[in-house]
Amino acid sequence: MTRKGRRLTLIASALTVIAIAIGLALFAFRDGVVFFVTPTDLAAKTAELRPNARVRIGGLVQPGSVERGSNREVSFTVTDNRTDVKVTYQGLLPDLFREGQGIVAEGMLVNGVFKADSVLAKHDENYMPREVADSLKQQGVWQHGGEGPKK
Repeated sequence: MTRKGRRLTLIASALTVIAIAIGLALFAFRDGVVFFVTPTDLAAKTAELRPNARVRIGGLVQPGSVERGSNREVSFTVTDNRTDVKVTYQGLLPDLFREGQGIVAEGMLVNGVFKADSVLAKHDENYMPREVADSLKQQGVWQHGGEGPKK
């Protein structure tokens, strides 16, 4: 075998090993990846979801939908102002959780009800760090109705 032939064989072998490693890594991550969807996306993809598929759903807690049961059980509705999804959760809710507030819940869809095992409340979308707001003011770009940054 010539020197060129050995080099070509070595490169082909290395590329094969790298391709197999990437394939195995992607296969391992397949079940660990949790996708973020809106209630409308979830309703559209319900038939496509694998049984016990983990999903993150995000939206607003619909006002008037929070019902507290016994043993820290809570049910509420998450909406994106087009589609509503009933969510049940057992545990302590975050301090920022309230009606009309944005949340992200992770869990799975069971018989049309989203059973969450974790709930995260989102901060106000108008929040901006003081340093960024001050920098924007100095540049004359501040567009928050003339008010200062929220703390």
